[in-house]
Amino acid sequence: MVIVRVALDVPIDRLFDYLAPDAGTTDIGRCVRIPFGSRQISGLIISVCETSAIPEDKLKYAGQIDRQTLPLPQSLLELFEFCSRYYHHPIGQVVMNGLPVLLRKFKHTTSGKEHPPSWRLTDTGKSITLADLPVRAKAKRQLISLLFEHGIITAEFCKAMSSHSRKLLHEFRNLGWVEQFTALPEESVFSIASAPAPTAEQAQAISEILDRTGTFTPWLLNGITGSGKTEVYLQVTASLLAQQKQVLILVPEINLTPQLEAVFRKRFPGTTLVSLHSGLNNSERLQSWLQAQRGEAGIVLGTRLAIFTPMPELSLIIVDEEQDHSFKQQDGLRYSARDLAVYRARQANIPIILGSATPSLESYHQARTGRYRLLQLHSRAISQAALPAIRCIDLRIIPVQEGLSEPVLDALRHCLARKQQSLVFINRRGYSPVLLCKSCRWIATCNRCSSRLVVHLPDRQLRCHYCGNQQPISPACPQCGDPDVLPFGHGTQRVEAALVKHFPEARILRVDRDSIRHKGAWQQMLDRIHQGEADILVGTQLLAKGHDFPNLALVCVLNADASLYSTDFRAEEHLFAQLIQVAGRAGRANVPGSVLIQTEFPQHPLYQALIRQDYAAYAQTHLKERRSAGFPPFVYLAVLRAEAPVLADALEFLRQATALAAVMKDYTHIQLFDPVPAHMTRLKGLERAQLLIQARSRRHLQTFLGDWHQRITALPARNKIRWHLDVDPLTL
Repeated sequence: MVIVRVALDVPIDRLFDYLAPDAGTTDIGRCVRIPFGSRQISGLIISVCETSAIPEDKLKYAGQIDRQTLPLPQSLLELFEFCSRYYHHPIGQVVMNGLPVLLRKFKHTTSGKEHPPSWRLTDTGKSITLADLPVRAKAKRQLISLLFEHGIITAEFCKAMSSHSRKLLHEFRNLGWVEQFTALPEESVFSIASAPAPTAEQAQAISEILDRTGTFTPWLLNGITGSGKTEVYLQVTASLLAQQKQVLILVPEINLTPQLEAVFRKRFPGTTLVSLHSGLNNSERLQSWLQAQRGEAGIVLGTRLAIFTPMPELSLIIVDEEQDHSFKQQDGLRYSARDLAVYRARQANIPIILGSATPSLESYHQARTGRYRLLQLHSRAISQAALPAIRCIDLRIIPVQEGLSEPVLDALRHCLARKQQSLVFINRRGYSPVLLCKSCRWIATCNRCSSRLVVHLPDRQLRCHYCGNQQPISPACPQCGDPDVLPFGHGTQRVEAALVKHFPEARILRVDRDSIRHKGAWQQMLDRIHQGEADILVGTQLLAKGHDFPNLALVCVLNADASLYSTDFRAEEHLFAQLIQVAGRAGRANVPGSVLIQTEFPQHPLYQALIRQDYAAYAQTHLKERRSAGFPPFVYLAVLRAEAPVLADALEFLRQATALAAVMKDYTHIQLFDPVPAHMTRLKGLERAQLLIQARSRRHLQTFLGDWHQRITALPARNKIRWHLDVDPLTL
């Protein structure tokens, strides 16, 4: 018998055996169609063997094996298996989650032998000079200069450079200046644009990283905002691309990909760069994934799902903004792409760079204890640029109107007078977070979640930002009938409206998830900002990190104190990182920067550390507090969460799970807390409860969770309750 063991996208943590007479070991890592119940579904072959615990007459025959594409490498299969074990998630769902949809459906749009075309100068084109082109034809002159500098430019680079570049290339081809050709991977010529000379700190970091290529070395690159961490990434990448190697770059959010992608494409115009993120359609994702798998893409840049991309010549992983919570998936397979990236680097014996101005306390602790190597950039890369001056505005003695104090308004006036850009940062979208009746104190709440409905005044709607529930704004209180129902608090829309009143002549641009919903809106806004077509930006965390606006001189922070009231032990760390990041948008070039923070607690240690911009001192103080309180990184956590239509059922399920742990032997070093309702008890129509598990050892916690998870799976109530384990949770 020839038997294939297949991972299927079903909520059962096991492999399934099928007869496959024509299968061999070369089919391990390939997709296969198989009968499952009354359906035909896709799976992935994990192993091929000759025996099965199931009798031969009970085994079904596997269907078509996909041999059009390369099989997944053994190293990626091992990464899937580790992810399944560590996060206690069914292996089949882990595997199929990491594959492009069209690959799973056997709907290939490529044979695996097609390569994107490139462009190069003809002999006639090589005789052209810039003097032959009109001075005003800037796009043509830039394109010709790039062709002269690099010899070859890829179709992907042309598309990313400008929407008109393709049209110009066809015009050049009609003139006989350029020709289109297909460059096979082995024929591709590495080229690099001119790079600025690194600063002394950058040069030291680059040298140390390059000295340890080919070995597993986790580097924590801690550089202040504007210190040139990206330049370090670029120069290390250049050295590896010159050796025909591949580099994987992870970013936390899709909104950060366009700017970083443009920087890498401009530096490496002859290198195939592919993006992998949720903004791609299924066909685009498959094409990019196959280019990476075949080794054609020298650079893969993507969000957390890109960690599962097959790359045969992977030699470096970069995790930018490593502290960002977006690297942790919050539903389904709850994995941390940053942590899996470290595991994959160890597995491949390659270096990994974790970059951040404000590293997570877990990563910083790893660097302090010697598990990671620490590299620091203390000064800004542009010699004239300095860190912005940060000042707190005491709201206890200075009044505000529509959320804006007079010092903030004065600073905005000065910026406008100097024709410099400013940013008003408030991490709350909508017009107002609360709709309140002054008579009976009624508040508009979501009937599906334990949350308040947010006022979106331009649309005359109340919206839940958790479940998406929408309803029109009531003209009167539904409880007492009083028409005096007022919005309370401030969001981006309300701040924008207030700024329009104060500065009617200013060009005000609001940037939040509501304003960038339409395709292309985000890029259009970035273009407007860079072209100086916006004077005052009003934005959320979308503008807080990763962006370089040379003319931005002022940042004003509103409503920062809200995080200080949070029950989440990570809230203060997250606030400090967020404020450092948004403050770092000011004064990045020749324009001096300043930051104003409106607060009722100007003497709070967090704000005092922020004024000094001393991350190291703040992190060390906070680590001491974490150690004394028994919080990560000094303990390891997991949370068992349950959801049910009735809260009592969810709590009862967790109590049964607790009783299972009580009879398990040799787990005295594991601490289970009492089941409690979740912080947001009701979400999307279900009541939620949770049970916290804590241990001083990661190994002890994992051993316990593996045994306990199997026992929970056998509970009779498990099918009536939605439940999951969240390992290394970011929120409690």
